[in-house]
Amino acid sequence: MTFLTVTLVQINRDNWEEAISLSVKEEQKTFMASNLYSIAEVQFLNDFQAMGVYHGEEMIGFTMFGIDPDDGNYWIYRLMVDEKFQGNGFGAQAVKKVIEYIKTNNESQIPFIMIGYQPNNQGARMTYKKAGFKETEVAPWGEQLATYPLL
Repeated sequence: MTFLTVTLVQINRDNWEEAISLSVKEEQKTFMASNLYSIAEVQFLNDFQAMGVYHGEEMIGFTMFGIDPDDGNYWIYRLMVDEKFQGNGFGAQAVKKVIEYIKTNNESQIPFIMIGYQPNNQGARMTYKKAGFKETEVAPWGEQLATYPLL
């Protein structure tokens, strides 16, 4: 069996419907906004990307990230893996691909990638910890924040 790594592909008119058909497990749905909402939201955010996470030719997840206008850091606003593909390491691979993409395109020498997740979302906590994120504080809006140094 050939091992296929994950790749990131820009969300566009050809794949957006595939992206909105992806879903997390029922108990995870309260942790994040829907992919449909994220695709709409990214239309109004400068310096943000919405991308499908692919395993081979199949979209298995979704991510949205970019430069937050409030603090000037990169933020991963969304990262999800469809429930049928969870537990296979695809989330960790997707985080690594996002980090690679940001490092390659970090022309402004932005020092950090930030992420926020619900404190009781253990799957997210472990995925980001494995990728090298360090937890910082709990944000005023209740999410656990973590940071990844770029410089």
